[in-house]
Amino acid sequence: MKQKITLKKIAKEFGVSISTVSKALKDSHEISSEVKEKIQAFAKYYHYKPNSLALNLRNQKTKTIGVIIPEIVHHFFTKVITGIEKLANDKGYNVMICLSNESYEKEVLNLDMLANGVVDGIIASVAKETEAKEDYRHFTELINNGIPLVMFDRVVDEIECNKVIADDKGGAFLATEQLIKNGCSNIALVTTPDYVTVGLERKEGYLKALNEFKIPSNEELVVTIDDQKSVDEQLTVLFEGNMVPDGIFAVNEIYAATVMKVARKFGYSVPEDIEVIGFTDGLISEFASPSLTTVAQHGRTMGQKALELLLDEIDSQDIQYQHKTHLIQTDLKIRNSTKKVQLQN
Repeated sequence: MKQKITLKKIAKEFGVSISTVSKALKDSHEISSEVKEKIQAFAKYYHYKPNSLALNLRNQKTKTIGVIIPEIVHHFFTKVITGIEKLANDKGYNVMICLSNESYEKEVLNLDMLANGVVDGIIASVAKETEAKEDYRHFTELINNGIPLVMFDRVVDEIECNKVIADDKGGAFLATEQLIKNGCSNIALVTTPDYVTVGLERKEGYLKALNEFKIPSNEELVVTIDDQKSVDEQLTVLFEGNMVPDGIFAVNEIYAATVMKVARKFGYSVPEDIEVIGFTDGLISEFASPSLTTVAQHGRTMGQKALELLLDEIDSQDIQYQHKTHLIQTDLKIRNSTKKVQLQN
């Protein structure tokens, strides 16, 4: 059975641009007869069927960028969109935003719609259900059709595209280190299932800090939230167990704010009895009571960098274009849910 052939594969086979392949298949006078005959024969042998919508997208810019985000409730994604839109407007582009609602099927539909000649390129953060299924064929097909893609925050290593990620592991290490240096010894982790890439990275940062400070990890102090609708109930295990934590690191600000609420129900004060640190410096962190010490992942900067990489690929004519992974550094923003104001030297 012959392999599925695409414009991109034909271009690589002959060392020419995708545009040249497209013109050759259209019998354009701009391409030499020798090159046209070779490309047409190769395409015929592999039963190439042109995707007219993808060709149109490559040859005629819409000056529109598509963005797919998993959810809108997280302030982080709002910041990313702000960064994208500001730079896009400066560059004369419009932005079309789609919401996957953490659904694999919705993500596929969004991607199909945007790739249908509507946008020049796509910026996306992968839905949790897609990560759980480990089915990324819709992204692979998009790239095979020559449509530029940038993944941000939640990315897939196997997909060959530009990526922008936060230093999730480093940020989690900073948060856990802060709790340790504040005198906490029973430090709990509130995290996502391991198939969520950013949650797994933050868990690894937490474990790394415990290891470096020679604090044994304890499975009883790790709570994995597997049902977003009952976070309160799942967190009660931290306060009903034999070992009540004196410090808690949560992998997002919603979990951290909920931790503080549940702790108060059990009669604990934050930060006097339990210190809490979250991840993502959003409105919840700022206006929680007490205000939440958190890891800032700089969503606006991430959005700007994602668009920079996307426009760079859109404008590139290099068929050997080298994709990049850009790491956004994180830092700790100290507020009132922890006792100390600075790390000790």
